[in-house]
Amino acid sequence: MKKMIFTGTAFAISAMILLSSCSKTDPAPIVTLYQKTDSVKVNFSSTTPFTLFSFKNDAVVANSDSATNKWDFGLRFTTFIVNSGISGPANAGAILQDNIYGSVTAAPVTGYGYDTATNKRAIKDGSWYDYNPVTHAFSPKAGKTFIFRTAENYYVKMELLAVDYEPFAGPTPTRLIYRFRYTYQASGAKTF
Repeated sequence: MKKMIFTGTAFAISAMILLSSCSKTDPAPIVTLYQKTDSVKVNFSSTTPFTLFSFKNDAVVANSDSATNKWDFGLRFTTFIVNSGISGPANAGAILQDNIYGSVTAAPVTGYGYDTATNKRAIKDGSWYDYNPVTHAFSPKAGKTFIFRTAENYYVKMELLAVDYEPFAGPTPTRLIYRFRYTYQASGAKTF
């Protein structure tokens, strides 16, 4: 009987030591701040459809979804649109700040522009780039950071890195390649 009690006690102590030495696996942290570098190809003509982009999905959105909240901003030649007002059904807005990308740590509460008319866009054409008439190059202005409130009310900061012509044959280019980096705050917070 003593042997049985000793064996049972030894087993219980061993089980407790074994269980206490096992560490719990912490759940993976929920990532809410996404930092990405991407590029989109944009039509060179000012009469073709806009190229629509979703920050949440890090992807170009089909023009057939232009009447949804699936996209945040669009580009055609050098014109930006945001998914609001005359451009889309959502309430996306944008601010172009004179700040270095790395120094922008939070999205403003107010001051966002919306697409209220074709001649009154959230992002004014020409406000973000310099044009060289000799080389025909579009260069993003240094020290400019875009702040977006997305179609789904999240916040993003974005910096244009370069605008290049897609290789072309013939006298006229057909597309521009916009290269940019952005930080997407998926939690709904305004901090970056």
